[in-house]
Amino acid sequence: MLRMIGRRLAIATPGIIGVIVVTFLLNRALPGDPAAYFAGPAATRQAIEEIRVKLGLDRSLPEQFALFVRDLARGELGTSLTSGQPVLAELLARLPASLELTLCALLFAVAVALPLGILAAARPGSWIDHLTRVIVTAGNSLPIFFTGLLLVYVFYYLLGLAPPPLGRLDPFASAPRTVTGAYLIDSLLMGDPALFWASARQMILPTLTLGVAVLAPIARMTRAAMLGVLSSDFMRTARASGLSPATLLYVYALRNALLPVLTSLGGVFSFLLGVNVVVEKIFAWPGIGSYALEAVLASDYAPVQGYVLMMASLYVLLNLLIDVLYGVIDPRIRIET
Repeated sequence: MLRMIGRRLAIATPGIIGVIVVTFLLNRALPGDPAAYFAGPAATRQAIEEIRVKLGLDRSLPEQFALFVRDLARGELGTSLTSGQPVLAELLARLPASLELTLCALLFAVAVALPLGILAAARPGSWIDHLTRVIVTAGNSLPIFFTGLLLVYVFYYLLGLAPPPLGRLDPFASAPRTVTGAYLIDSLLMGDPALFWASARQMILPTLTLGVAVLAPIARMTRAAMLGVLSSDFMRTARASGLSPATLLYVYALRNALLPVLTSLGGVFSFLLGVNVVVEKIFAWPGIGSYALEAVLASDYAPVQGYVLMMASLYVLLNLLIDVLYGVIDPRIRIET
């Protein structure tokens, strides 16, 4: 297992290097001049040039890249020009909010899509199969921003059932003591059920917005994988052996269908991290997506670079975790590697 992990990390290294290079070049191609932006509209040309020298933008691209790699090797992602704070500290402070929202959305999507896909495959052509197809079509058709705004309009504005979309907590509530950075977990560790419920209420609409967006690929992949397994020769042999339908479906068929579903979950999680930008903006969620968007609008290079590098690192770790889970679900993979 350790050898497999080392091999996967070695394979991922060139990709990380490519992300570093591409991120650096694309940030320099962003429209706007950071020096002019931070100097202000009334600044003279001399003041703009002084700021450009201070930021190191007067150097050639190879020199800027060498300095960027040097700081990266030291674990420094630079300083945000808009806030004046270290980028790494701000990303780490905001990351738990994004991960908490993403994981809740993924758990919701799996809890709904996995049973739907299993039942649709077990009863093809039935009403549950048609319902799954409708849900898949709707999930693929509705844009995330439309789903979010619709949920806010219906459940907050019309019905008054949801709290205002103003971040992770009600403005009059106090955040829990930071342990993990996830409000749901920290409030439970504090033994404060009222704070847990306040955090959970704020998370319902953004979780539904993200979850509905990824229900479709999970349900579709589960149904397709289960149909392939249920029609295989070993399943016909298992049926002839007199095993119960529940054992056939959940012990034999589901375990063999989990590998492609697990692969789709990796892509879904990466997709959720990316589209968090939209949801965080709609619900004023203080995550890394909204932080990166504000940096792009301000032509602030360092936070954008830090955000992309953190996303790339999370993607590598996620794929590594999926490879490990492959070996847990199917031990033959560990033997082959």
